Amino acid sequence: MDIGIDGRIDQGATVNAGAVQNDMLRSARFRVEREAHWRQLDDLVKRAEQGGAAALGYDEVRNLASGYRQAMNSLSVARDISLDRALIAYLESLCARAYLVVYAPQESLGGLITRLLTQGIPQAVRRSALPLFIGFLALILGALAGYRLYENDPSWFYTFVPPEMADQRTPDASGDYLRSTIYGDEGQHDSDRLAAFSAFLFSHNTSIVVLIFTLGVFVSVPSFVLTFYNGLILGAFFAMFARKGLGYDVFAWLSIHGVTELAAIAIACAGGARLGLAVLLPGARTRKEELRHQAHDAVKLAILAALMLVVAAFIEGFLRQLIQDPTLRLVIGWGMGLFWIGWLLLGGRESKASREAAR
Repeated sequence: MDIGIDGRIDQGATVNAGAVQNDMLRSARFRVEREAHWRQLDDLVKRAEQGGAAALGYDEVRNLASGYRQAMNSLSVARDISLDRALIAYLESLCARAYLVVYAPQESLGGLITRLLTQGIPQAVRRSALPLFIGFLALILGALAGYRLYENDPSWFYTFVPPEMADQRTPDASGDYLRSTIYGDEGQHDSDRLAAFSAFLFSHNTSIVVLIFTLGVFVSVPSFVLTFYNGLILGAFFAMFARKGLGYDVFAWLSIHGVTELAAIAIACAGGARLGLAVLLPGARTRKEELRHQAHDAVKLAILAALMLVVAAFIEGFLRQLIQDPTLRLVIGWGMGLFWIGWLLLGGRESKASREAAR
């Protein structure tokens, strides 16, 4: 009770104090009537947060869903009748957590990776026919151009192939020396040196793939040019060995890792092409919207290219050094190619029964 300056009782303050006390009583009564349901919901949410929804039984999942609806109803009522802020804040937090448990995807990191590998990447590849055509076309045209130019004038080799990549394997080298680089004593390397070599190859190839992919946003032209240039190196390199009578040997030497590695470069170019085509041909969407839409599949292609480079680095750093038989090199290289084709063409396809069920 407040008393004014003239000694009289402040009736307004008395009324306000009574209103506050009445609100507190209503909040307490509201909490008592519903608190048991909130506590049950909070317990279910905690368990689901720790072990996922799969940790709950059928009845518990049903109680979770009904408890979430009751909590949302309580929150709505609490806001309408202006109950105390602490209670409203508690209900908002509880409902937000319950919403994530009930509606958010309940999938572990392992589940996301599995779904990406079994569905996301293969489906993205099958939706990228034109970009993949662009990527492989750039590589094949570059290889053919490099081969023909070398055949006409071997000095083109020095234009296309960087000195650090050639490593004394030049048109002036003898056939015996070139043969020794294909076979030689590479199988005698110790495991530490092979591991270091594999890591170097992966780092080097990854930098090329990342550059090809990221530059694709500039209307695909830089990605196409870089992939074409890699083809030029490949064609000139192959032509040099072929002229020395080592065509089959170098083809096997390149195949064991090149089938995977070169396909990764072409796929990275395809990912960049998807971004470039979104800028060049946005269709009914704005360029920003189309770029965001195409980025989903483009990123999956980039992930695929990175995965293939990991495999290629292992093969090039270990298997190519340890396996000297050209036939076995061909079997491994093109066998990996068949594996990639089978996975990407067949992975993530719905069965006929699943399609009927979806209808």
